[in-house]
Amino acid sequence: MKWSDPRCRPGGGAVPAPVLLFTPMVETELGRRVHESFARQGLMRSIGARLVDVEPGRVVIEVPYAGTLTQQNGFFHAAVSAAIGDTAGGYAAYTLMDPADDVLAVEFKINLLRPAVGERLTAEAVVLKEGRTLTVCQSTIRAHAGDRATTVAVMMQTNMRMRPS
Repeated sequence: MKWSDPRCRPGGGAVPAPVLLFTPMVETELGRRVHESFARQGLMRSIGARLVDVEPGRVVIEVPYAGTLTQQNGFFHAAVSAAIGDTAGGYAAYTLMDPADDVLAVEFKINLLRPAVGERLTAEAVVLKEGRTLTVCQSTIRAHAGDRATTVAVMMQTNMRMRPS
């Protein structure tokens, strides 16, 4: 039986309305900071990328398929994978920084595992190690076709905390 079955609950009765136990990230100071910074990214605007999820130490970015984002065989160009992986990693690191800080990627390596074929591409980045100055992140880039997601690339990235002068 499922919780929605009244026989599972003491006294039976209707299923209670869901209660949100969290504040959506965009409504927090951190969420606003990340979204405002992302909106200033000209490259992300030009490829139609958008923030899908933002939480401390994790960011997901998505870009829809467009003929202008392909290589000669019609797959997403590797540069798109690198761009959204880099941006997601930078923002994942940024979510753990002080409000006055900024972030700058200082190094990344991307492994292209297979052609990026699908209706959209996502990059999910997580912080692996946060330091005082450097933060290491990993991005997983996936191509989505229907309800199937295939990992097409992985990126390791080092980001630098930029403190105000």
